[in-house]
Amino acid sequence: MHSTDHITYEGLLEGNKRFIAKALKEDPEYFDKLASQNPPVLWIGCADSRVPANQITNTAPGEIFVHRNIANMVIHTDMSMLSVLDYAVNVLKVKHVIVTGHYGCGGVLAAMSDQQFGLIDNWLRHIKDVYRIHEKELDAIKDEKERSDRLVEWNVIENVNNLCKTSIVQNAWKNGQELSVHGWVYSLSTGIITDMKVSATNNDRLDKVFKFK
Repeated sequence: MHSTDHITYEGLLEGNKRFIAKALKEDPEYFDKLASQNPPVLWIGCADSRVPANQITNTAPGEIFVHRNIANMVIHTDMSMLSVLDYAVNVLKVKHVIVTGHYGCGGVLAAMSDQQFGLIDNWLRHIKDVYRIHEKELDAIKDEKERSDRLVEWNVIENVNNLCKTSIVQNAWKNGQELSVHGWVYSLSTGIITDMKVSATNNDRLDKVFKFK
């Protein structure tokens, strides 16, 4: 197990100095280039420290706009997520929004249990709703890890659906804006990203009750 005991508060500040020196050595204009951002992608991912968007996609700062929360949720009462989404779609004009989950997600595992964890239980309830929707399939999976992995996948798929239901995304489509939404799952053990094949570029697949005119 990788230890983080060597990481200290002061060490983070020292690390910042080393980062600046290394960045300027490789490119003297590094920080000038970061003065304005024009990322084509919004990443809605898990807050898990092992799933950094830039590293696992081999992209640089400025290339992905990122929002992270517990278990990569798209919840319609979450003003933080909605504000990021609105800015990304309507100001930055991103071309892709990607909901990215990961196998072994602590939030998903917690939602599968009957334990109370505190305030976070109110957040986890949304994942429990995903389980309820797909309960028949999930309960038929006897292996607990395999069941949790499948719930991770369904959680991504349902949150892609939630993303498509937002007025922000639907209005972008209505106005002819080029915008695609996608769902991915990342494996901590292999580093592989799996596309859940639920990409959408319009609201055709949404139930009628969710469609805006």
